[in-house]
Amino acid sequence: MREAHEFIPDWFSKPGDSIRALMQRRGVGPEDVAVRLSGGMASLRGLLDGSQPIQADDASALAASLGGTATFWLKRQENYDGALERAVDRAFATDADDWLLIPVPGAKPRGRMSEDTRRSEVRRRLAFFNVGTIAAWETRYGRIRSETLFRTSQAFSSDDHAVLMWLREGELSADMVSTRPLHVDNLLDRMEAIRKLSLIRRPELFLPKLKSLCAEVGVAVVLQRAPQGCRASGASRMVASDKAMILLSFRGLSDDRFWFTVFHELGHVVLHRAQTFVDSDIDAEAQDDTEREANDFASRCIIPERREDEFERLYAAKDAVVRFSVSTGVAPGLTVGQMQHRRMIRPDQMNFLKRHWRWDDLAALFDQPR
Repeated sequence: MREAHEFIPDWFSKPGDSIRALMQRRGVGPEDVAVRLSGGMASLRGLLDGSQPIQADDASALAASLGGTATFWLKRQENYDGALERAVDRAFATDADDWLLIPVPGAKPRGRMSEDTRRSEVRRRLAFFNVGTIAAWETRYGRIRSETLFRTSQAFSSDDHAVLMWLREGELSADMVSTRPLHVDNLLDRMEAIRKLSLIRRPELFLPKLKSLCAEVGVAVVLQRAPQGCRASGASRMVASDKAMILLSFRGLSDDRFWFTVFHELGHVVLHRAQTFVDSDIDAEAQDDTEREANDFASRCIIPERREDEFERLYAAKDAVVRFSVSTGVAPGLTVGQMQHRRMIRPDQMNFLKRHWRWDDLAALFDQPR
């Protein structure tokens, strides 16, 4: 029986935390670790997020790529399993109903849950968010919620829990992206190359180039479809002291919305590095200076400042818009989006110049949910 004064921690550390820390400390990329694992990148993803336990073969692979011994890694897993089960015992006894209100990726149990199912669902939430108590979840994720600047439309509101799940999925996927240290000046130097990617019609062709350009300057680009209840188009967040993430959902399924979101989130990285932003509607009126600044940054990426006067004289004719867009180096749909946003034309005008995608065509491009 425990003494009344015995300290019981409300946190635990999964083996993935050690893997991530050693990768960063030793400059070992995900590919270098994954190549030694029998399941490749899928296994590394599972080890990092805790959904896959370290087995004997994994332990040997981790020892070879990151150091330590196979015994060390197996013991690390054993200690985590014990700590997680103790945390589940406490959480299930005191806060099970509260935990079950918090969404996590994956299929939801149908019908009335048995006690075993309820316990399993509590365990999934503790492991996914890597916290041991509701209080610890509120401390970590409640702070993100209160400090995050949401840009929303009056037409809808996002469910905070769904947004936080989406952000957490993005963080875990960002672990799989090798980047150089964040360097804002180098990012600005690459903005012209990033702009020109909008000319490429097919996402499966431009996305690898976008990811590569951003990784070179310390930005992990993550594609994660927003879950039900989350209306986010994009987010930006520092996921390490020298690594930023931009999280993209493809909301709107059109090139003008997608690329404005890319430029907007990169604007946050350039201008507001220390904060977290979730942006829910690219057409919403900015509510504060940071959003106005990011909007202005994105607009200048599409319509160069030196071409503003010419743009303002642009009229709603296909040839004129295409000619102007080609001369500025962006796809015509982006120019149309700016014309609509600035009320130069109606929202239903010239949409034929935009590129539209379907979810079925994009499914294979998203970072796999856990």
